[in-house]
Amino acid sequence: MWAGASPELRAQEAADTEIESIMVTGSRVQRDGYSAPTPVSVLSEEDIAMEAPASIADFVNTMPAVQGSTTSSSSSGSLSSGAAGIAAMNLRGLGTGRTLVLFDGQRSVVSASTGQVDSNTFPQSLVSRVEIVTGGASAAYGSDAIGGVVNFILDREYTGFKTEVQYGETFYDDDANHKVVATAGFPFADGDGHVLLSGEMFNSDGAFDTVRDWNMHGYQGILNPDRNVAGQPHFLVGEGIGISAYTPGGLITSGPLKGTYFGVNGSVNQLAYGEESGQWMIGGDWDYATSGMRGSHSLAAADERESVFARISYDLTPTTSAFLQGSWAGYEGESYYISPTDRGRTIYADNAFLPASISAQMSTLGLDSFTMGTSNEEFPIAGSNNGRETTRLVAGIEGSFDVMDLGFNWDAYYQNGVTETDEHMLPIYNFDRLTMATDAVFHPDTGEIVCRSSITDPANGCVPMNRFGIGVTSQESINYVMGRPRRLQDFTQNVAAVNFSTSDINGWTGPISLAFGAEYRTEEMDGFVSPEHSSGWKYGNYKVTAGDYNVAEAYIETVFGIVENLEFNGAARYTDYSTSGGVTTWKAGLTYVMTDDVTLRATRSRDIRAPNLSELYDAGTARTNAVNIAGESMPFIQNLQGNPVVAPEEADSVGLGLVYQPSFLPGFSTAIDYYDIEINGIINFVGAQSVADFCYLNGVQRYCDNINFVDGQLSTIDLYYENLNSMQAEGVDVEATYRFGVDELFGSGAGNVTLRALATHYMKDIEDNGVTAINQAGSNAGSSPDWSYRMTASYSLDDFSMNLTARGVSDGVLSNAYTECSSDCPASASPFFTINDNSVPGETYFDAYLAKTFLMGDSDAELFISVKNILDTDPVLIAYPANQGSENRPGYLPTNRSHYDVMGRSYRIGARFQF
Repeated sequence: MWAGASPELRAQEAADTEIESIMVTGSRVQRDGYSAPTPVSVLSEEDIAMEAPASIADFVNTMPAVQGSTTSSSSSGSLSSGAAGIAAMNLRGLGTGRTLVLFDGQRSVVSASTGQVDSNTFPQSLVSRVEIVTGGASAAYGSDAIGGVVNFILDREYTGFKTEVQYGETFYDDDANHKVVATAGFPFADGDGHVLLSGEMFNSDGAFDTVRDWNMHGYQGILNPDRNVAGQPHFLVGEGIGISAYTPGGLITSGPLKGTYFGVNGSVNQLAYGEESGQWMIGGDWDYATSGMRGSHSLAAADERESVFARISYDLTPTTSAFLQGSWAGYEGESYYISPTDRGRTIYADNAFLPASISAQMSTLGLDSFTMGTSNEEFPIAGSNNGRETTRLVAGIEGSFDVMDLGFNWDAYYQNGVTETDEHMLPIYNFDRLTMATDAVFHPDTGEIVCRSSITDPANGCVPMNRFGIGVTSQESINYVMGRPRRLQDFTQNVAAVNFSTSDINGWTGPISLAFGAEYRTEEMDGFVSPEHSSGWKYGNYKVTAGDYNVAEAYIETVFGIVENLEFNGAARYTDYSTSGGVTTWKAGLTYVMTDDVTLRATRSRDIRAPNLSELYDAGTARTNAVNIAGESMPFIQNLQGNPVVAPEEADSVGLGLVYQPSFLPGFSTAIDYYDIEINGIINFVGAQSVADFCYLNGVQRYCDNINFVDGQLSTIDLYYENLNSMQAEGVDVEATYRFGVDELFGSGAGNVTLRALATHYMKDIEDNGVTAINQAGSNAGSSPDWSYRMTASYSLDDFSMNLTARGVSDGVLSNAYTECSSDCPASASPFFTINDNSVPGETYFDAYLAKTFLMGDSDAELFISVKNILDTDPVLIAYPANQGSENRPGYLPTNRSHYDVMGRSYRIGARFQF
């Protein structure tokens, strides 16, 4: 059913909803969301329709328990890993790898070596509902379900034909997009068979090289230039802060000519420095110096998605049916990451392109060279143009049988999934070519400008480049230094599974439900990289990551009454990994109906997350950035490597809940659930800046060993996946729903109202890496704000429906490790620094949806409009002082786009037709 169905159809849907028994994600035994011991939030087909999202993932990501998910836009910086463009779910802010994403209860092949599943590969129009379980479910479904499970449920019985067209864009005239979906379902062979067909096309232009007004103030967090003065804060946060290490056309950064910069057409100018702090300055020409970076990070990626889905089922006997299901999803996305900076570039006095005035000064001063930094205004913005194709084939059989007076349901299936990725950088420079092209001189014999290297090797193809200014660089020289590193990768998943269930076992207080089954799964990846693309580039130094593993597992689950009104739900699963051996997961839950109105529930579980292919076999993901060491921003190349002996994570989860459905208020229900998740042996790596801090500030030698210098210059920082100490998440979920008619207030036929509120209170978010363990719950710079909430009010009357939504986060802080002070500050010790402003305001965004249904002959049609952020509320600005050493920081958006809206007011209009 869909939001625009006729009143008669909607009434029938409401009646069906009252009696429907659904299989919730956290269990293999059929329960409804309020009677299950593990809390489940259900997004119905009507909920999805009234949101009118570009993709269902966009809607799911607005749920309060879903924090820190990646989207095709927010993942634009994941270049070397190949994960740019993936929409991956993240429950509890525990990481996308700790959320299991299922399609119709089945796993899907991964979209990247990091184990993420792109939910946009699922057929959107055939999803009847999305179930979000916020609790451990490894005993029921296996690895990765530590934070919970997001299950996209297929409408297997859909009959008819429906189509939908949408168009949307922002009120800033960017990110124009459109979507076309068509779905059909029909029976054959006198109803013994059923066919489902679906196709979708989506295209988004993205939003590139644009800067919203809120990003024009130079809001940054930096090291306080006076931090060594007693009583002064270590970090400063404020406006009017910009980069001092480079300019768009080049800046001399050392020696007596420091501050000279090259402008339009090679003009020579003097930079007005403000108060310097490392690579930053307060005041001065901060705005101009930063201008080459601002807007280089795309606001929204350009996406093209196409997918087709087909399923045919046939009743072989009255109790047995077989099905064959196939899908193909293609994705191509383009996103800008950052303007490709070049720092510490040595320029020699005999460079042929040097302005005459600079050459004369160098001669007078006796200078042989100087160093220069630039954000390369003349170069294309770095980014990715990734493509993926995911093919999934599933063949299965299901049915029922009786044995010993017990009725069993069973199913078995085999699934083959393949994702082929084409990870392709946008043009980016090669270090060696840029070095040779920059070193341009006059040929001693001909007097023409050539690369110095071409004098001894005339056939090397080098094209000399003018680096001094804007509008002076030839396209030929840019073409010479640029390339497009590329990696092709294949991910293959094979799954064979069988499941049995029954509810016919007689128990002492009623029927005993039992489910059991087994699964065998293989995961494999391989790829190809041309040798020229494996090293030497600013970004995209791809390497082939190859490896495989297999998993064999078996599980059993049961539900039975212990005494009247007290029910037990237990499960156990044994899993054997070819890489790390066997592990047992389990779940024990109790549901107690205290009264007709009040139900109590409790769960205790042991869950796991096994290492993904990247964590096991990564050959060395390399990316270029900079870290802060002793107040100086130093460029480096990151070398992140896999670890084939890394062990699975183990999590212990506790959940306690209360469900209240008062008999005196029909249509109202609410649930309050507490959760506590402790993960031991978390699989992660200590980031480059943390490695530098742990070495130079905390004196941890094993991290100093990972920092490599060549000829006194920082070269690489080695990072390794390992089992770090632990992680803990604790919080409370609140969900309330009230459905009622307004006839009593306004008379018969006045319509129906649905009110729904969801909120999550994050109490603990602690990652102990062996050096620090800080509770970051309440940090709006991270993934766990103090409160995250979403409230909706829906109204329907005959052929009209509307929906109003308020969503947002509460006030928070930058970091709970910081102490806010402006004077008389205590002494700082890493990572417990002082800062002048640690506050981050919350924000609420309002959305609206209106729809009108009408008849077209015997068919239903609906016109709708959806407006997001109707007040055009700006995002809250957030400084990230802990990352102030990053050379790319000036190009990043100064906010957390997981919590705050960066696009501004946007709208979608569309039409749905159902025949």
